[in-house]
Amino acid sequence: MKASEYLAEDGVFSTYVDGYKVRHSQLALSDAIEDAIKNKKVLVAEAGTGIGKTFAYLVPAINSGKKVIISTGTKHLQDQLFRTDIPRVLKALDVPIKIALLKGRANYLCLHRLQIAPHLGFMSKVTQSQLVEIGQWAGKSVAGDISELSAIEEDAFVWPMVTSTADNCLGSECASWNDCFIVKARKKAQEADLLVINHHLLLADMTLKEEGFAELLPGADAFVIDEAHQLHEVASRYFGDTLSSRQLTLLASDAIAEQVNDAPDMTEIRDCANQLEKATQDFRLALGDSAEKQAWASIKYKPSVVTCLSELISALSDLSENLEVASERSRGLDQCYQRCLLLSQRAELFKRDNELADAANAILWYETYSKSFMLHSTPIEVSNLFRKYTNNFSAAWIFTSATLQVNKNFNHFSDAMGLEEFDSGIWLSPFDYQRQSMLYLPENMPDPSSYSYTHTLLEKVLPVLSASKGGAFLLFTSYRAMNEAKEFLQDKLEFPIFIQGELPKHQLLARFREAGNAILLGTSSFWEGVDVRGGALSCVVIDKLPFASPGEPVMQARIDAIKNNGGQPFMEYQIPRAVIALNQGVGRLIRDINDHGVVVIGDPRLTSKAYGRVFLNGLPPMTRTTQIKDVENFFKEKMTETEGEHEAAGA
Repeated sequence: MKASEYLAEDGVFSTYVDGYKVRHSQLALSDAIEDAIKNKKVLVAEAGTGIGKTFAYLVPAINSGKKVIISTGTKHLQDQLFRTDIPRVLKALDVPIKIALLKGRANYLCLHRLQIAPHLGFMSKVTQSQLVEIGQWAGKSVAGDISELSAIEEDAFVWPMVTSTADNCLGSECASWNDCFIVKARKKAQEADLLVINHHLLLADMTLKEEGFAELLPGADAFVIDEAHQLHEVASRYFGDTLSSRQLTLLASDAIAEQVNDAPDMTEIRDCANQLEKATQDFRLALGDSAEKQAWASIKYKPSVVTCLSELISALSDLSENLEVASERSRGLDQCYQRCLLLSQRAELFKRDNELADAANAILWYETYSKSFMLHSTPIEVSNLFRKYTNNFSAAWIFTSATLQVNKNFNHFSDAMGLEEFDSGIWLSPFDYQRQSMLYLPENMPDPSSYSYTHTLLEKVLPVLSASKGGAFLLFTSYRAMNEAKEFLQDKLEFPIFIQGELPKHQLLARFREAGNAILLGTSSFWEGVDVRGGALSCVVIDKLPFASPGEPVMQARIDAIKNNGGQPFMEYQIPRAVIALNQGVGRLIRDINDHGVVVIGDPRLTSKAYGRVFLNGLPPMTRTTQIKDVENFFKEKMTETEGEHEAAGA
């Protein structure tokens, strides 16, 4: 049977999956994916929202009889696939295959790290209490996945203390090796017919960096890359290098903990580790203000930076010399020594600077936070690197997302990822956007760079929010605009208002859904990967076209590279990225066949600039208007329809 036959009206899914609805575009996509897996093709597939692309690739993947690796954009999607979607498909297909879920090391408790955690320096009472709670959970957990312990926030200070990295993992010499959660998860992954990972783990494994799971990928017959539009940015990270204050301070604390355990007579290790911590703090102060993200060239000659970088390298050198002597005492001390050498090399890169970066076709840059920093070496382009790695695998590659094409072609994605020979297609959403939605483009908006722009937009949005009776996302391209909106709206609306940053993202969304009529103000993290169905969300407001700041160092380096090669960076790079980001933002609105709502885009460049047509061509076929009266009538009609449906249901 073809994959589509299982998903058709008389297929098994109609019987075994509650609420299943046949989507003809899903059937066609499933057959295309089946063909790609069978014949080891590369397929780039844009699957419109609501098409059911998850089932479209799971059915041929499971029925193929091959080892398939599915990579998702986030850990949340990983869990949803593994715990919800795959079990439903397996039940319908009744195929006995082995499945596994594998995350990066930082998601699994390390029993050795848990043992030495009390020696990692000063910790608050909260952290001490959390360590006790983790210790109790460790004795009961089967998988050791830290997401099981939901009582402790995923970004809590305690987690790096009790999870491992490839640098500090003791490997087979660890006393807890036979009970290691990562070893068990990796073994299941190797034995699985269908393995679910995420892009970070995919790239880490592909580049043999950080995770140490390099034996996974060569055994796969097919790779399905879901949310593939995120892959380029993840690849940029993993094909580069980073030196962070967190890496340095963790090295210092680990060195002390290992010294206490296995070299109590070598107190000089503690002295050198303390000096490294001080040098790290001094270097952070030398970098200046927080929230900076600049090219390294802008600060590399600053006297205090030059001095503090030299002191940091010297502190690493001193610690390295002492750890080398102690490295024979234990695997833990040897690991600290190897990490020290690696971080020294990365620090030297920023001292020697352009000669090495230019040779690697990379941009050096830094970013600062209130108490920490990160130094990055990022490749200006990843296409050749990604092509080199994917060519090592004789396998099918399926790249899919709701947003991959720009102006009806896939050149932006294929060029960025180094794809040469591939099939492609656009499988349209089953949603009736003409009936379910409206695009409102307010008239007489000032230039987006105008000081009054945000205020003017919010004035025009107020009647929309009144007509929708709340239930809105207001998505901004900057924190400044979001905060201005917060000040403007707080005494003008009767609806609850939630602001990004007030609570963790998942809690904010939960409260938004529960309220049913709330307003949520957010920036980039709410433009994608957020799914709110039903009446809780009936309006999405987007302030400006989401062009990335050209002052961002990696962006500027890529713009310069395109210019140097005789290209047009605005049309070839900046616009395609912004088109995909806008489509993601607009895609938050209609998530179900019963949803309805209005998208408001304030940016007048959509109609005043020639390139605005490229953005409009990429949007769903919504009814378009410039009149607020049309918006008000739209909501009145939809509310009348809803009331009629409720009355009919009651009868």
